[in-house]
Parts: sequence; structure tokens; C-alpha cells
Amino acid sequence: MVQKQYNVTGMSCEHCAASIREEVSEVPGVSEVVVDIAAKIVTVRGTDLDDERLHAAITEAGYGVTDTAAA
Repeated sequence: MVQKQYNVTGMSCEHCAASIREEVSEVPGVSEVVVDIAAKIVTVRGTDLDDERLHAAITEAGYGVTDTAAA
């Protein structure tokens, strides 16, 4: 299993976290999405994770991805 973390801009509440979880969960290979609102970090676990698709899912949810955090 692979783990990736992303710094996300614009999220501030549980509704934000739920939107991100919903979009990112639909990306092929994703098995778990953990959103830390306070730290503004999204942790994704799964197999064959595609950074481009994960970035696109976060953007589709309405948030920005500033960079990839160290996992």
C-alpha cells in the first residue's frame, strides 16, 4: 500500500473535508482518505495512486493543492 500526502488550500470545516473525501475516494486505487482540517493536509492510501488524478479530484472538490507533503 502506498501513502501520499497533499497540502490543500481553502478548506476550513468538516463540510470541506467531506467534499474532498468524496471526490478523492472516487479515484481508482484509493482505499482510504484522511483529511486533517487544522493542518490542511490530505492523506491518501491505496495502490497505484496517480498524483495527477488526485490533484484533479481535490481541485474538482473546489480546493487548491499547493504542493505534495512528505509522506
